[in-house]
Amino acid sequence: MTSDEQMRLTAWLDVHAPALGRAALETRVLSGGASNLVMAIRRGGPEVVLRRPPERPRPDSEKIIAREARVLSALAGTDVPHPRFIAYCDDPSVIGVRFYLMALVDGWLGHGEPPPAPFDRPGKSRRDLGFALVDGIAQLANVDYRAVGLEGFGKPEGFLERQVERWRSQLASYAETENYAGRDLPGLAYAADWLAANTPQASSPGIIHGDYSFANCLFERAAPARVAAMIDWELATVGDPLLDLGWVCYGFRGRNDPNPAGYFDAADFPYREELADYYADRTGRSVEHLSYYMVLAQYKLAVIMERHYARFRGGRQAHSADSENFVLRLAAKAGEMARGQA
Repeated sequence: MTSDEQMRLTAWLDVHAPALGRAALETRVLSGGASNLVMAIRRGGPEVVLRRPPERPRPDSEKIIAREARVLSALAGTDVPHPRFIAYCDDPSVIGVRFYLMALVDGWLGHGEPPPAPFDRPGKSRRDLGFALVDGIAQLANVDYRAVGLEGFGKPEGFLERQVERWRSQLASYAETENYAGRDLPGLAYAADWLAANTPQASSPGIIHGDYSFANCLFERAAPARVAAMIDWELATVGDPLLDLGWVCYGFRGRNDPNPAGYFDAADFPYREELADYYADRTGRSVEHLSYYMVLAQYKLAVIMERHYARFRGGRQAHSADSENFVLRLAAKAGEMARGQA
């Protein structure tokens, strides 16, 4: 951030976030990925978080920031664990882009940093992390999206029916946006056809996080396992909340599927069937079609993650063999589940 941007941000904070104090502005970068840039700022009091588009924003980056701000603001007063919303700036002249402020949550990231004791070893506390993770999306699914002001935030009618073509088009778009010819992703095409032919009746619409996992969940530091905040709301919308359940459950073991295409070692955690039943008890939603939602989650995530590989092939992103292989695992498992082999 330049000195001029710091001066303009300070003036904006004086008006829109006076509770932060009046001391000189201090900033530090927390993360700076391809999706968003996250900074901690302080003006004499506690640090808060400033979330903005990356240095090289996508065409929809500022729209995403506005949507994140809207959903976090709407969740105030609910029991959904989330960072407290502070303020949104829609004036790009302040720091060059739109941004919002939220509280800095004290917690540990469920994937990507070493867990504290007692969650660092097998046992009840570690196992309970799985149920705590599901608590987040169960609480979210129980929110009346109209009552919190999110009417029009998404298009729940026909949500499931649109998904296959939406993400198939996204994958095809990489040829133009990333100059990427594509590669063979065994299982993905079969999964897409199966999804289109086996779309169930959607459950009642609700708020969807859209990318919920251990990697986007902060837990409280002491037992018992509790979610401190669900973070990274850039894919949030209103649709069928059971997609969040599929997004969570695909990475856990099934009783007849000991080798999920997950991003973590699921050996010490509950079976996905236990998590699904737990979700059903807390939401009243049927989990009869869990396999469909897991196939859809893996299909969608494979398409999203393939963009990172496309950007690497185009020289715009560092190579990650883990990410490259993760897409292949997701595609293969989506096809396997669709064929009824898991």
